[in-house]
Amino acid sequence: MNGTNPTNNASRTPLLPRTGIGIDVHAFAPESDPQPLWLGGLFWEGERGLAGHSDGDPVAHAAADALFSACGIGDLGTHFGMDRPEFAGASGVTLLAEAARIARAAGFEIGNIAVQFVGNRPKFGPRREESQRVLTEAAGAPVSVSATTSDGLGFTGRGEGISAVATALVYPAG
Repeated sequence: MNGTNPTNNASRTPLLPRTGIGIDVHAFAPESDPQPLWLGGLFWEGERGLAGHSDGDPVAHAAADALFSACGIGDLGTHFGMDRPEFAGASGVTLLAEAARIARAAGFEIGNIAVQFVGNRPKFGPRREESQRVLTEAAGAPVSVSATTSDGLGFTGRGEGISAVATALVYPAG
């Protein structure tokens, strides 16, 4: 033995990480009411935008929702729902930064967030690093983003909208 008292260690509860899942879906805005496209914290010039209470950024929204899930403190609707007019038109980056602040105020630190979005467009690869930088800065923790299509299946395959799924790892602070 190294001189430590094993009975003291047995009474401690280990600090275990927690994981959460977030999902967000937005339909493309009707052509009669065009909106800018915000995706992964970035503006996509010349792309048809998504409808939503805020900026409709499913990547940032799913990331925020995953944080709330991991911490066990509600969800996106709880904190930024449509009954909260101050969040109408809000940037997904702003919502993610606020979600990270709320998670930390609840006693958690953020390990990382991973997001995958599903959609036919825009072509994400050329701007992946830029998106990850913006979202990482907002969350104050590493955020990775990947993209895929649904091979023509479902609403994303028909080009009706974009969905995103995120996981977050948090751990109790201190």
